[in-house]
Amino acid sequence: MGPMRGKYKAVHAVLIAAAVWLTTLAANAHELRPTVADFVSGEDGAFTLTVTTNLEQLIAGIDPGHSDTDDSANSPEYDRLRLLTPAALRLHLHEFLPDLIEGMELRFDGEPAPLTLHRAQIGDVGDVTLARDSKLTFVGTVPPGVETMTWSWAQAFGDSVLRKDMPPDGGEPTEKSYAAYLRAGQVSEPISVDAPQPRSPFAVFAEYVVVGFDHIIPKGLDHILFVIGLFLLSTRLVPLLWQVTSFTLAHSVTLALGMLGIVNLPAHIVEPLIAASIVYVAVENVVTSELSRWRPYVVFGFGLLHGLGFASVLGDFGLTTSDFVAGLIGFNVGVELGQLAVIAMCVAVAGYWFGAKPWYRARITTPASLVIASIGAWWCYERVFL
Repeated sequence: MGPMRGKYKAVHAVLIAAAVWLTTLAANAHELRPTVADFVSGEDGAFTLTVTTNLEQLIAGIDPGHSDTDDSANSPEYDRLRLLTPAALRLHLHEFLPDLIEGMELRFDGEPAPLTLHRAQIGDVGDVTLARDSKLTFVGTVPPGVETMTWSWAQAFGDSVLRKDMPPDGGEPTEKSYAAYLRAGQVSEPISVDAPQPRSPFAVFAEYVVVGFDHIIPKGLDHILFVIGLFLLSTRLVPLLWQVTSFTLAHSVTLALGMLGIVNLPAHIVEPLIAASIVYVAVENVVTSELSRWRPYVVFGFGLLHGLGFASVLGDFGLTTSDFVAGLIGFNVGVELGQLAVIAMCVAVAGYWFGAKPWYRARITTPASLVIASIGAWWCYERVFL
């Protein structure tokens, strides 16, 4: 009895710690998103570089190593900046501008290009639980005779997406179009100024595997909770695989349809429904002890919603036509690897050691599901009413 009681206490302690951690994250989630840099060439060598970014995050010095702004010691400053009017935040921008320009580097044939801030578009204070994007437009001139350009965004600023001559209305990319996802501090490959060479499908695939995995671990807390909810009802491998396969097929379909613009639901509809799906799965874990034959179909329906959520992530990255298939497959593979990693962690922490115990449901499944249901319910309320 002694060793068993000790194991139970250890599991109980882990559950309490996890509940506190998840509740803290759920209270006010501010996910860090990549900066998008749009380079557009004009006449007589003129160009514009529009940087869409979370300006408050940069000014507050939020370390991009965090998955959420609330994890940073600078979170209070970030929250203060979020409440400023556009005019007040613009004053902070002008103070921060030298550091910003130093942290962004556009080069032509290896030589840095001077950048001048032309316009700063800062949105009004809205939902302070969501990041406020600011659009900073810089202008400059392409030196005559240059062949290549490179872009880098300081490691302290986080990840970035470089898009070159992408149609502003989401239309068909041209032969001058280019898009790439760059990790924090990464310098882009040299890109032809006139007509960039298409990247190899393998390079695009590998790039978006990382993006997809990153969207689950560490950034996809809602998707993590959904997968944990699937795991909790039954630790047996076959039923779990049926659910995960159903979820995978569904979100793959709507991710592709969303990226193609065939299906498009606004975030204020999709995000509350994703939260509601977490609540449903968790509550079902509590009220039933058996995996019903309908659950894979229900999970499939919820997977359609999660796929639309994934599509909103990829939508801003501007995949070119030649990159679309490889990027889409790579992102899906990365998401699946992230989900499998979550399941593996669940098995390692609880399933392998305690899944066959008669007290597993009462002491692990039910309390953990109640925690997940509470978080999902709060998110649903927050995303609808706050």
